[in-house]
Amino acid sequence: MPPGKYGMQEEGDQEIMMDFLLPTGIFLKFPVSPNDTIKSIKKMVWKNARSEALFSALGDPDAYVFTCINQTAEREELEEESRRISDVRPFMGVLRLVAREGDRVEKLTNTQISLLIGKGLHEFEAQKNHEVNEFRAKMRTFCEEKAQERQMLPWQQWMEYSFPCDLEPCCSPPECGSVKSKNTKKIFINVKFEACDESFMLQQDPQDFPVALMKSALKKKATVFRSVRQEPEDYTLQVNGRWEFIYGNHPMCQFKYMFLCLRNSQIPHLTMVHHTTISKYQEEQGRMCSQGYKTPFKPHVIPSSNHFCAGLFHGSELLCKVVTTSEVTVCSEPLWDQKLEFDINVADLPRMSRLCFALYAVIEKAKKPRGTKKKNKKADCPIAWVNTMVFDYKDQLKTGEFLLSTWPSVPDDKSDLLNPMGTVEKNPNVDSAAGLLIRFPNIRPHPLYYPPLDKVRILKRGKTFYISHFTSLTQLKRMKLKEIMDNKNHTEFFEDEKDLLWKLRTEVRDHYHESLSKLLLITKWNRREDAVQMMSLLRTWRDLPAIHALELLDYSFPDPVVRSFTIRCLRKLSDDELLQYLIQLVQVLKYESYLDCDLTTFLLERALSNWRIGHFLFWHLRSEIHVASVSLRFGLILEAYCRGNIHHIKLLSKQNEALGKMKALSDFVKSGSQKMTADDLKLCIRQESYLEALSDLLSPLNPSIILTEICADKCRFMDSKMKPIWLMYNPCTQEDMVGIIFKNGDDLRQDMLTLQMIQLMENLWKKEGLDLRMIPYGCLSTGNKMGLIEVVKNSDTIANIQRNSSNSAATAAFNKDALLNWLKSKNPEDKLDRAIEEFTLSCAGYCVATYVLGIGDRHNDNIMIRETGQLFHIDFGHFLGNFKRKLGINRERVPFILTYDFVHVIQQGRTNNSEKFERFREYCERAYKILCRNGMLFVNLFAMMKAAGLPELTSFKDIQYLKDSLALGKSEEEALKNFKVKFNEALRESWKTKVNWMMHSLAKDNRP
Repeated sequence: MPPGKYGMQEEGDQEIMMDFLLPTGIFLKFPVSPNDTIKSIKKMVWKNARSEALFSALGDPDAYVFTCINQTAEREELEEESRRISDVRPFMGVLRLVAREGDRVEKLTNTQISLLIGKGLHEFEAQKNHEVNEFRAKMRTFCEEKAQERQMLPWQQWMEYSFPCDLEPCCSPPECGSVKSKNTKKIFINVKFEACDESFMLQQDPQDFPVALMKSALKKKATVFRSVRQEPEDYTLQVNGRWEFIYGNHPMCQFKYMFLCLRNSQIPHLTMVHHTTISKYQEEQGRMCSQGYKTPFKPHVIPSSNHFCAGLFHGSELLCKVVTTSEVTVCSEPLWDQKLEFDINVADLPRMSRLCFALYAVIEKAKKPRGTKKKNKKADCPIAWVNTMVFDYKDQLKTGEFLLSTWPSVPDDKSDLLNPMGTVEKNPNVDSAAGLLIRFPNIRPHPLYYPPLDKVRILKRGKTFYISHFTSLTQLKRMKLKEIMDNKNHTEFFEDEKDLLWKLRTEVRDHYHESLSKLLLITKWNRREDAVQMMSLLRTWRDLPAIHALELLDYSFPDPVVRSFTIRCLRKLSDDELLQYLIQLVQVLKYESYLDCDLTTFLLERALSNWRIGHFLFWHLRSEIHVASVSLRFGLILEAYCRGNIHHIKLLSKQNEALGKMKALSDFVKSGSQKMTADDLKLCIRQESYLEALSDLLSPLNPSIILTEICADKCRFMDSKMKPIWLMYNPCTQEDMVGIIFKNGDDLRQDMLTLQMIQLMENLWKKEGLDLRMIPYGCLSTGNKMGLIEVVKNSDTIANIQRNSSNSAATAAFNKDALLNWLKSKNPEDKLDRAIEEFTLSCAGYCVATYVLGIGDRHNDNIMIRETGQLFHIDFGHFLGNFKRKLGINRERVPFILTYDFVHVIQQGRTNNSEKFERFREYCERAYKILCRNGMLFVNLFAMMKAAGLPELTSFKDIQYLKDSLALGKSEEEALKNFKVKFNEALRESWKTKVNWMMHSLAKDNRP
C-alpha cells in the first residue's frame, strides 16, 4: 500500500490491503476497512491464522500488541486498540505482532497520554536530563496523591470538583440596566426525577436556594405518588441535557443557566438526581485512577560566528556592562577562544542570574545620496540568541562545558540584540541551529551553592538605612513618597526617587504595601546586601490583592522568594477568579527558569481540585505544544495532569479525536482541486468514522455542554479565506441546536484574549449593578492556528441586514432605517421596546469596550445583532490601537463605532427623543468610570500576555494605548472629560465610518 493512503476519498467502503507479521514467523495478507479498529483487526488476524502452521504456538490475543512505523518514522506500539486504522495511519500497510512486555496498564496509559498531548513520553526519557527526570517523578507523586485524596471526599465535596457551580458575579435577578425590581415574582420551573418520565411544574422564588426547590419537588412527588418523604439533602439538581448541576448556598438566579432562562423568559428544565448516582460516578473514576567569593564572574566562550555579545541579567535588569567578543571572519565554523569577564563578583550574583548571548553580524547601512559628506554607518544585524541560567535547578553555580543551541532572531527586530525575556531552554532543532559552546570556570575545588535565605548572615545595622518611624519623615519627603506611590502610571524612576524609595522601604511596606512592585524594580539586585534586605523585608509583607499580585509574575521579578510570595497571594483567588485569569497564568509559565516552580504546582493543584479549571488548563497548554521553546515544559505539565486525572483522559481524547476530524474536513474543503460545495462536506461528515468521532463528546468551549448528535444536513463551510467549518448539533433537550465553528489557519489567541477582557468588563459592570447585555461568546485556541468559536444563534451581521433592505450595495450602508425595521420584524408589538433596550445597553457596552481595547477593523461584517436586540462584535484581529491602513491612509478615524443608524434605533426612530440618547450616554460614562477604577487589572493582564508572542502585543510600548485609554494616572473627572470628547468625536465623525462601510460592502457584494 502506498504511504499516506488514508485521505478523505479513500475512506468509506474501499478496503486497504495490509500485511501482518506474526511472532511465529508466519506472514498474512488480507484487506481491511479504514474504519476497522485495531481490536477488530486482531480478531481477523487470529481467524486467518487458524489455517496456518504454528497457530498453536500463539497464546492469548491479549498477550500480544501490534507495532508499526508511524508517519513520523518512529516505531509505535498500538496499545490503544479502540483506534481505527485510518486514525493510526501507519507509514506502510504493515503491522507486526509482538509479545507484550512490562505493565500493560502502565503502557496503555502512557500511549493514551502521548496521543492526547501530541508528544511522545519517550521524548522526555530521551532527554537524559536530571532536572526533567526529577520533575516528572515529583509531579507524578504529587498528582497521584491528589487523585487519591479526591476519591476519599464525601459526595457533596466531590461534586464541587467534578461539577463546580457556574455562577453570575452578582446574585440579583436579571433586570434592564441598573433598575432592580422590588418585588421579585415567582417563576415556573420544570422538575423531573431521574429514571422517571413524569415531570412537575413548580413555582419558586428565584432568590431561593436550590434546597428550597428540592423540598418542593419531594413534597410534590410524595403527594402525587404517595411515596415516602425523602430528605432534600440526599439530592442535587442537574440541568437537563448538560453536565451542569445546581446546588449549594447560592440563590438560584445566580446560576448562569437559571439567569439566562430568566432573562430570555424561558422555563428552566431540571432533574432531581439522588446522591447514590453521584457516588457511582465517583466510584467509576476511582477505579480508573487506581491505576560569597570576591572573584570576577568569567565564563569562557569556545565557539561560533562573526560577533558575540553577552550580558548578565536579573529579570529585565542588566547587572553589569555587556561584554562583546572580538570579531571573527565569516566562515562555516567560526571560533573564539576568549574569556568573558563581567564587572560583578560571584558573591553578588542574584539567585536568578541569567546569562544571555547574541550572535550578530556588522553590516554597512545603505549608501547615502550623492552630495552628503557623512560616512556610511555600520549597523548590528541580529542572527541568533540563547540564554542560560548561571545557577542550576539545585542552586549550584554551574561549572564545566555546555553546548547551547541558539534560537533565530527576528530579522526586523528593532529591540536590543540580547533577549533576556526569552526562554532558557535550548533550541531542540539542533540540525538547523547554530551551536554555542561555553565553559563555566571552576572557581573553587568544591561546588558553590547559593545559600538559602535563612542561612544568610544577618547584616549589621550600621550598614542599613532604615528610618524608624513614618511620623519622623519631613513633610516634603512624605508628600514625595505619596506622589510616587499614588501614580499608577509611574514605573520609571530618577536616581533621587530610587534612593528615597529604598531608604523608606519599611514605610512602603507599612503604608503602601500594594506598591511592592515599585520597590522591587528599584532594588539593586547586583548588591548582595540590598538583595538580602529586600528578601528579609518580604517575610513581613502583607499579602497583596490579586490585581497587584498578578503583576509580580512578569519576567521583571524572577526571584524565587518574590514568586513564592506571589503564589501565596494568588491562593486566595476563588475558582471563578482563577478561571478568569487562567490564560495569563499559563503564559507567564514561559518566564519560569526551572521546571519545578511554585506556579506550576499551584496550577496543577487547582486543576486537580476543579474539573473545569483542569479542562481549560489542558487546552491552553495543549494549544501551544507545537511551540519549540515551551514544548518540553508544557508537555511535562500535561503529563502530570493526566496522571492525576486518568478519568479525564478518555473525555479529552474524544475531544482531540473530534478536532482531528474537523481539521481533516477543513483541509479537504480548502485543498480541493475543484470548487467544493456544502453537499461535498455533508457527504464526508456522513461517513461512519466521522459521524462517530464528531458525536457524543463534551464541548471544548464549555465542558458542561454535551455535543450529542451532529446534524450533517445543517453543516456547511463559510465562504471566506480560511473556509471555517460550521458544525451543528441536535439538541438533547428542549433547547435550540448547538453550533460551533472550526477555524483552521488563523491564530485565535488574540480573539480569545479580547473576549476574555470583554467577559471581565461584563463581570465588573454586573458587580456594580450594571448589566449591559454583552455577548462574550466562547472562543478557544486548540492548536497551531486552529480553534473553535461558539455560534451565537438567531443573529445576523449589520452588512447582511443593510444589504437585504437595499437594492444597491452603494446605498445600503446609508440606510438608517434598516436596523430598526429588522428589529421590528423580529420583535412584534410589545417585544420591540425590550429589544431596543437590549440594543441600547449592549451598544453602550461595546462602544466602551472597543474604545478601551483599541479594537480595529470595525466594518459592518464583524458587528452583529441578535433577534432579541443585543448588538455584539466579532473577529478581533487588530487591537491596542492597531487600526487598518490602506495606501498609507488610516481607514478608521473614530474612537469607536457609533453611527446614526445606531442612534436611530436608540431613539426608537424619533429624532426628538433625546431622553433615550442621554440615558445611553449615561450608560457609556458609567461603564467607562468602572473600567478606569480597575485600570491596573487590565494593564497587568495584558502585560502578562507579552509572552504569548502576539504580533500586536510584544512589549510594554504596545500596552501604552491601554494606559492612555483608561487614563491611568489621571483623576476620575479628568478621565471622564477625555471620554466625553471621544464620545462626541465618534458621533460627529460617524459619516466616515459609513463611507468605510460602503467601500467594504461594494468589495464584498456578490449580487449580479
